[in-house]
Amino acid sequence: MSVSFVLEALVVLGAIVMGTRAGGVGVGLWGGVGTFILVFIFGEAPGEPPAAALAIILAVVTAASMMQAAGGIDWMVSVAANVIEKRPKQITLIAPLTAFLFSVGAGTSNIIYPLLPVIYDVSYKNGIRPSRPLSLTVVQSGSALAASPVSAAMAAMLTLTDVAPYNLGLTQILAITFPACVVGIIVTGLVVNRMGPELDDDPEVQAKIASGELVHRDALVASPAVATVGVGSGTSAGTPPAPTSAAAALTYTKAGRNSAIAFLLGVVLIVLFGLFPDLRPSFPGEGGESVAIDMTTTIVLVMFVVGVAVMLVGRPDVKTVPDQSVFKAGMVSAIALFGIAWLTATFISAHEAFIIDTIGGWVTSWKFIFALAVFLVAALTTSQSTATRTIVPIGLAAGLAPGLVTGMWAGALSGVYTLPANGTQIAAANFDLTGTTKLGTKLVDHSFFVPMLVFAVVSIITGSLIGVLFF
Repeated sequence: MSVSFVLEALVVLGAIVMGTRAGGVGVGLWGGVGTFILVFIFGEAPGEPPAAALAIILAVVTAASMMQAAGGIDWMVSVAANVIEKRPKQITLIAPLTAFLFSVGAGTSNIIYPLLPVIYDVSYKNGIRPSRPLSLTVVQSGSALAASPVSAAMAAMLTLTDVAPYNLGLTQILAITFPACVVGIIVTGLVVNRMGPELDDDPEVQAKIASGELVHRDALVASPAVATVGVGSGTSAGTPPAPTSAAAALTYTKAGRNSAIAFLLGVVLIVLFGLFPDLRPSFPGEGGESVAIDMTTTIVLVMFVVGVAVMLVGRPDVKTVPDQSVFKAGMVSAIALFGIAWLTATFISAHEAFIIDTIGGWVTSWKFIFALAVFLVAALTTSQSTATRTIVPIGLAAGLAPGLVTGMWAGALSGVYTLPANGTQIAAANFDLTGTTKLGTKLVDHSFFVPMLVFAVVSIITGSLIGVLFF
């Protein structure tokens, strides 16, 4: 191991740590600083900037933000809330599975924010400890983006694996990550269903009810709604209103519904293009043979078309698109990804032979080290795309099979919820008026830690088996 390798590795780690402390776009800026040091001080040739991944993120974020501005996210949330309310007794499984499907379709975990009060409302009224469905709903969103064709994490992964010699395309990645996440949710749901006492046996909850701080669930079920929401929701004179429902307060417009459908159809079209390459236009390659256009170009073009379709059917105010939460989060992800990806590409290209010979031997002998590395970087940076571009290239360069890498990658991304510092964790704890969903005081004693570990282990094992056996 050369001195230059150790020093440059320290630069990479230092940039990641400083970026994590800065947060947001600071991750990307510090990645750029690290790249500057490697190039100007150590004399390494600059690596390849992640242009393809950035193109996908920018196109997808623009279309998704257009859809959000038109009210499409509101429609998705309303549909998901209604699904959850129809099966209240199975909410510990139904809520996270429903949130998973909509996170996959939208390409963002932000969609779960308005679902959290619905999940709390339904679980408490049915005597189910709210921390159970709330914790798993939050945790699954960490890896749901690994099963989404239009997430920033998938954009980062696809540009690494859908190239020679790996040739693992979008549909192959989804065939590994999607079932791995579903199995992880189901098994974790069975585990969290046994965590914590029932509400009637919880002294803290009963004390809150006795003091009047918390209304007993029986009173909530019997109480009438204080207001009705949505078109045609009024009641005639003398007719009592329906019981209070958190889902009933969620409204959407026809334009919002149409824009969401247009976006989801675009997602389906992308999957079809990945599944059937012959549907993509072909052009003469370097050897003269006909070659279909790559999936990066396909995704970008489809998303541009989707953006215009949303503009036509949803009629959003285009000026408000940059103000949407999806747009802001997407731009932050793009900047963070650019700096970190450029840094790791520069480092790996400079020491590829050493990584393959040395680190490759470690990873080959103890394959779980790769999953642990993704998990830890995800925990430190709280960014799935950053963890992807930081560690996945090392695993591939070290000689791990792309199917195995993909399987472990999907589950390990849930490491973003190792520490109780994410917005969704904080929101879930705040919405849970019973206090059963806790952020803890010792970093690892929060309500999300055990579900996160169970989900990570189960989905990593499941994804690895699928990746090894079928890919």
